[in-house]
Amino acid sequence: MLRLTRYQWTVFAAAWLGWGFDIFDGLLFNFVAPNAIPTLLDLPIGGPEAKAALPYWTGILNSLLLLGWAAGGVLFGPISDRFGRKRVLMITMLLYAIGTAACAFVTEMWQLIIFRIIASLGIGGEWAAGSSMVAEVVPEDQRVEAGALLYTSAPLGLFLAMFVNSEVAGDWFAHDPAMSWRYVLLFGLIPAGVAFVVRAFVREPERWTAATANKAPARLREIFAPGVRARTVSALIVTLVALITWWTCNAFLQALANSLAGAEAVTRGLDAAASAALKQEWIKLGTTCFNWGGLIGTLLTIPIAKYLGRRKLFAIYFAGSALAVMAACGLDLPSETRLYLWFFVGLTVFGVFGCFPFYLPELYPTRLRSTGSGFCYNIGRVITAFGVFGVGYIAQNAKGDPQVILQTLFVIGFVPVVGLLLLRWVIETRGQTMPD
Repeated sequence: MLRLTRYQWTVFAAAWLGWGFDIFDGLLFNFVAPNAIPTLLDLPIGGPEAKAALPYWTGILNSLLLLGWAAGGVLFGPISDRFGRKRVLMITMLLYAIGTAACAFVTEMWQLIIFRIIASLGIGGEWAAGSSMVAEVVPEDQRVEAGALLYTSAPLGLFLAMFVNSEVAGDWFAHDPAMSWRYVLLFGLIPAGVAFVVRAFVREPERWTAATANKAPARLREIFAPGVRARTVSALIVTLVALITWWTCNAFLQALANSLAGAEAVTRGLDAAASAALKQEWIKLGTTCFNWGGLIGTLLTIPIAKYLGRRKLFAIYFAGSALAVMAACGLDLPSETRLYLWFFVGLTVFGVFGCFPFYLPELYPTRLRSTGSGFCYNIGRVITAFGVFGVGYIAQNAKGDPQVILQTLFVIGFVPVVGLLLLRWVIETRGQTMPD
């Protein structure tokens, strides 16, 4: 699909791995939280006290992750525009790799919080540098394909996190759950090796070098200046809608699958062991459907963006997101069928993110590209952080009742409807040359 030179492929591969491991490190903790949180709180794993504490602390830790993610995007965007894409890509990958691996050695909750924040700064900073670098290196007629394919590493990062946890915690060290989560988090160090590959084989884009020569450093306030402000508004509309919808759906998915399986286990009269097995099976089912839908939805942004344009793409995905979430959570369906419908939630809610690696760089000139893209793509996580904390609170108070979670998610289905109403302010960039 992509027609690139060997060096352009190298740049694309570096950014692709950077974003994939970004997601891998960012969400790896969610898989080990049921063992890690009780261990750090000196609570028996799987006991009633641990189950009560888990949603609360998961909500706090994910909220802090999102706040750090937003801070990293805002902080490293201008740094990338001033000092270069390659440098920031390498630094941020090292930051989130070391931060995640360091979590394996913590003994107190406050230590975990500190290292999660360190990792989140790198996670937030990596995206803008990687997407800007790819957009500036690949040919104009290949930018959409390269940008969308760049995001395919996100669902694969989720699959990798699920696989590592399954193998390490669920197989190799299943006999020792109090330690298994530490070995899982050590795998977060893998991106450090990729960072050294970036240093050895990737150079700064010529487009960035020429555009920033003898120019004043980028300032965040410039993306709100006349002539650029409308582009920032356009970017914020689509990113805020997408982020709020995705993070809420993703954060609730495991809690929903767990509660649906718990209710089903009671109906079937299953014992404790069979009930626990059913919960794990349904969590895996929902996550797999969501991720496969996201991967296919990401790829579909290529033909839609090229033949229909960016604004129609957002209209299709936002309308599809609303319908998918409301159908999966509002219709009277068998519980297992609901989880299969998360394929369509992933197809739309997750898939729309495939357009951001090419759409956001198209909005800004080279010297502001990482600043604008990083700010708009990440600042919405500040709002989302409070929503994720609310997820923990709602899940905790649901007390195993799936209807509470389903009703909450049904309301979230109206967020993309708001996005549809705001599309008149979204700028169309189809057929335009990326500004210098």
